[in-house]
Amino acid sequence: MPIQPTKSTFMNLALDEARAAAARNEVPIGAVLVDGEGKILAQAGNRTEAGSDPTAHAEIEVIRQACALRGEARLPDCALYVTLEPCPMCATAISFARLARLYYAAPDAKGGGVEHGPRIFHQPTCHHRPDLYPGIGEDQAAALLRVFFQERR
Repeated sequence: MPIQPTKSTFMNLALDEARAAAARNEVPIGAVLVDGEGKILAQAGNRTEAGSDPTAHAEIEVIRQACALRGEARLPDCALYVTLEPCPMCATAISFARLARLYYAAPDAKGGGVEHGPRIFHQPTCHHRPDLYPGIGEDQAAALLRVFFQERR
């Protein structure tokens, strides 16, 4: 019987994507999107600088890839693993994609849109609220971001 990946396995893959993003001089945020059976549909890191695209956040990238792969605009059986609390733009995309679950590592008190800032999923106009699971891999993700920005100051 094959070994089933765990939540920490998927977050570790997201952290690998974040490290790869940092190596490309992108803000080190990574994401992995998994279907209901635990199959990875997409994984990516931020690509805003490489693509000169302010919407090329890791979360948006994996949602686009998974939707294209399935030929569907909604992913209601899927879970997203991301290394930082999604911003308001990404939280809205998560809602529009109807993702079932959101796992994120580090909170983002300054730019987050889930449990900080506008708290998108708590707005009466929110179309869909995924189940939230913060804190998996928080220490590693926070350290990666801290080192990245210290090196640039």
